Amino acid sequence: MQPVDYIVCGDYILTMNEKMDLIRDGAIAVKDAKIVDIDIAENILKKYSSEKIIEGKGRMVLPGFINTHTHAAMVYFRGLADDLPLKDWLEKHIWPAENHWLGPEFISDAIELACLEMLKAGVTTYNDMYFFGDSAASATKNAGMRAVLGVGILDFPTASAKTTDEYFTNAERFVNNWKGDELITPCIAPHAAYTCSPDTLKRAKTMAEKFGVPLHIHLSETEWEIGEITSRYGKRPVEHLEDIGFLSERVLAAHCVWLDDNEIEILAKRNVGVSHCIESNLKLASGIARVPEMLKAGVKVTFGTDGAASNNDLNILSEMSTAARVHKAAAKDPTVLDSKTALLMATRWGAEVLGLGDSIGSIENGKSADIITVNLKKPHLIPMYDVYSHLVYAAMASDVETVMVDGKIVVNDGRLTTGNEEDILHKALEWGKKIAAYNSQR
Repeated sequence: MQPVDYIVCGDYILTMNEKMDLIRDGAIAVKDAKIVDIDIAENILKKYSSEKIIEGKGRMVLPGFINTHTHAAMVYFRGLADDLPLKDWLEKHIWPAENHWLGPEFISDAIELACLEMLKAGVTTYNDMYFFGDSAASATKNAGMRAVLGVGILDFPTASAKTTDEYFTNAERFVNNWKGDELITPCIAPHAAYTCSPDTLKRAKTMAEKFGVPLHIHLSETEWEIGEITSRYGKRPVEHLEDIGFLSERVLAAHCVWLDDNEIEILAKRNVGVSHCIESNLKLASGIARVPEMLKAGVKVTFGTDGAASNNDLNILSEMSTAARVHKAAAKDPTVLDSKTALLMATRWGAEVLGLGDSIGSIENGKSADIITVNLKKPHLIPMYDVYSHLVYAAMASDVETVMVDGKIVVNDGRLTTGNEEDILHKALEWGKKIAAYNSQR
């Protein structure tokens, strides 16, 4: 028998591979952070031995969820300014709070809380756009989580940089510090077409191509943005980015709520990935993205939570459930965005749009072992006739039991193994007191 590090068992293994293979009474052999075999449990247990066998009775096993758009450190601003339009929310509340509070210590502590929340909800990879990237990367790596971390770039000063040149200097330094890391993928993240000039966007693309890293941008989030970009450049946002040569398969565009047919065709032609952040879009009344039309056109759509300040959580299970329901109602068609498609958006497609499809997103031989187990022995999950629909329409974040990232157990029986949950929560409460006190005096 061949020794391996772990054997992960389950009543159901949802591989999310190209064939969408579903293995009943299956098991996964993991060695040196990689998946080395998947089969029925009987065969795996005859072929491999391990001192660490993860119980599978009453469990579902699948790839970790991928959150393709968030601002993770904004978890410390959760609930700070709710029930406001996006422009007022940003300009009158969030940007002032960021200018006052953001710094390496704030980012590091806030990322600890964000990683704790995401890992316990089965999210093993997140794609971020924010500031003080080295602090975010170190905290994420300490938590044992995988991330694509985008260094935010704008044409106006923030707590992290005073000039556009300084943003690019910070971005290049961050890429050089972290490129090649097993858990952290650096990314270039120009904020949006309305906060970055055409020259800044072109420069961001050139830098991303030079280093071979992803590009991450907000795009067509609100009606206001459509009017603003059209007024400035005589074109809608997607058309504007196409005109300046920004769009490619390297780009992950967040939101994409207000697209017309031509813009959807452009995104499909350029193989641009889209992060659908339905709960944030609903809460900020930004609108409902044309996801069925994008999918039909061949655009790869995935799920993001946006920051916890506008969602107000970092739960991809919730995004799947909300999206699958809302698009059915909006289309007046119950077959729109079925459960298998929703789960693909949360796993394999998420990996692919981030350029990580060769290593994560599905359970396949040779891929990194980013695996979660879901406890099915819950009242709301019994009886079960279809594992995919159960996961999308009935499962909760609290049902996630075991989380493995890069072959290491980071959540065991629902508890974080890479840090002290009580300490993380205590720090968050102390920051919350300071932020609340400051906010009351503004």
